[in-house]
Amino acid sequence: MEYAVLDKLSNYTISSILSALYVLKKKFHIGGIFADTDILGSYWPIISAKRYIGRALLASTLSSDLAICKSLLIFITFSVRSQDIRNTVGNIPMEWYKDYPHIGYDLEGKKIFKPIRNKDELDEFLDKMENPDYWRTVQDKMTGADIRLSDEQVDLVHRLQQGKFGDVNFNEYEPAIDFFSNEVMIHPVTNRPQDKRSFIPSLIEKEKVGKLVHAIKMGWIKPHRPKETTPQYYDLWAKEDPNSILGRHKMHIPAPKMKLPGHEESYNPPPEYLMSEEERLAWEQQDPEYRKLSFLPQKLACLRAVPAYSRFIHERFERCLDLYLCPRQRKMRVNVNPEDLIPKLPKPKDLQPFPTTQSLVYRGHSSLVRSISISPSGQWLVSGSDDCTVRFWEVSTARCLKTVEVGGAVKGVAWNPNLSICLVAVSYDDTVVLLNPGLGDRLVCTATDQLISSYEEPEEVKDQPVQWAVAEGEGHEQGHRLILKHPKAVRQVTWHGKGDYLACVIPDNGSSLQVVIHQVSKRRTQNPFRKNKGLVQCVSFHPIRPYFFVATQRYVRVYNLIKQELTKKLMANCKWISSMAIHPGGDNVICGSYDCRLAWFDLDLSTKPYKVLRQHKKALRSVAYHRHYPLFVSGSDDGNVIVCHGMVYNDLLQNPLIVPVKVLKGHTITHDLGVLDVTFHPTQPWVFSSGADGTVRLFT
Repeated sequence: MEYAVLDKLSNYTISSILSALYVLKKKFHIGGIFADTDILGSYWPIISAKRYIGRALLASTLSSDLAICKSLLIFITFSVRSQDIRNTVGNIPMEWYKDYPHIGYDLEGKKIFKPIRNKDELDEFLDKMENPDYWRTVQDKMTGADIRLSDEQVDLVHRLQQGKFGDVNFNEYEPAIDFFSNEVMIHPVTNRPQDKRSFIPSLIEKEKVGKLVHAIKMGWIKPHRPKETTPQYYDLWAKEDPNSILGRHKMHIPAPKMKLPGHEESYNPPPEYLMSEEERLAWEQQDPEYRKLSFLPQKLACLRAVPAYSRFIHERFERCLDLYLCPRQRKMRVNVNPEDLIPKLPKPKDLQPFPTTQSLVYRGHSSLVRSISISPSGQWLVSGSDDCTVRFWEVSTARCLKTVEVGGAVKGVAWNPNLSICLVAVSYDDTVVLLNPGLGDRLVCTATDQLISSYEEPEEVKDQPVQWAVAEGEGHEQGHRLILKHPKAVRQVTWHGKGDYLACVIPDNGSSLQVVIHQVSKRRTQNPFRKNKGLVQCVSFHPIRPYFFVATQRYVRVYNLIKQELTKKLMANCKWISSMAIHPGGDNVICGSYDCRLAWFDLDLSTKPYKVLRQHKKALRSVAYHRHYPLFVSGSDDGNVIVCHGMVYNDLLQNPLIVPVKVLKGHTITHDLGVLDVTFHPTQPWVFSSGADGTVRLFT
């Protein structure tokens, strides 16, 4: 049987047998064929000529260990028949084969192909739930095959995880074997004679010793250094500058002195220092830290009767704790001049021109004047009052040239900014009237009438939220040209810079029609917002770009009219916005509020106010910018008009300079209302203000 097996064995298998026999010989000290130490060297002919010589050699040499060989050969025969695939690539990263269909090579040099794996995560999960052997199945990285671990292998893994030995029968506590006895033997462990070089002086050591002797002669090496027995101490403050601010002596903080004893600590204190029974009970109930005195005053007959102080040791101990535990630190007091804290602002004299004195008073209205507006030429002024009249004044003489009566208290007036058109928008109740005052150049007035009369109605008439009507009869003679009827009361009117569009504010929180824009040339009205966010207070057109500003109670929203979208949302940080003005450059906005604040916004900087001024004592009613001078003005219910210098620089890195320069007084407060509207002259540094006292005043 053994010879039949040998025919089927490869060279590799026979060499494995001989290696195993050699291990057995070493482990169990078997004699016979294992007497020779170089087992593989002497049995190499078996491997090289297994067919012919090997049989005879093996038959002649295995006679003494035939039982062991039989067992080995039977095991090897079984392993040959049921031999698994061996990967011979060695210890290399298996990632190198991830792009190939095979995973290595077997003993014959043939490719070991990867098993087909087409399981997705769902199949993997089902396999995990349904396969009872899933937990003991591992993947062999060398072949890619799934291997089911046997019970012995699982037990081995568990033992290794618990830190135990892999072999169940191994006893880690068996007695140790002394390889060398503690008795002194007559024979040495090795009987090798000593080398000749151990008796001859070394040349290398001679060279080293010569170098050391030369270094000692030259003084590079000191052979015996005397030991320093004196201890060394370091002065921490040796290099400290005594003249520095934080010098050692200057920073010395003496311990606080103890409080000197007073009358209450006397052995015979005055009667007012002695506590009554009620005071003593209250003192005992108090916590120690809240007591005024840490002891009870006592009256004794003489000094001999004074007992020892019971808290003496306790207080000494607390004093010691205070002295060495208290973090004493010198506070560096900063002497600041109060004037240095005030920002350095230019003097008002350097910021002229600005209005300083009251020059003219325009009298004629019998009730409060809510709104004023000036013509673009600066020659005429229009004012609207609660006495249901609109008055036109000559600026230079304060002479009332024309009075137009309307059917209600006038809430707002606005002169068309276009020099080629002479139109004034007047709002009262739910009506907006476009007036031609007939002042100034006759050609301009005639051209305005021709422009209005040349309108031709379109063939298709669309439904509009506002009714347009042409004035006739007595109204036309007074100057009425167009009448616009709105669904509810109109609060504010304002013109676009080109003079064709007119925006109106109809404050109504429940309606979507709070802002309407009218086009005069086409007599067309549009509602720009499908839904208004909050109660609209005032609106304004951007002086240059196609932007539209809408101020609600707390926010100012900036809309792009071309893109029809919200561009910015400014947070005013005030409770209720009352008025708004836009700088002629278009990059700055001021908002007045009913809580006495004026907020300046820099649109390029932030959506929050750049500066908030609280100069007025009462609510702000109106704010305005000058078209050419760096001035802005605010009017309030305290009867004051405050003029401020507001310089906006072309350099984007330089912030605007805001300096209050003048407080203008003149209006008298009527029914808790002061200045209701302010506006600047278009060319001169003059400011007009209208008040609740029924007057309009000019400050120059």
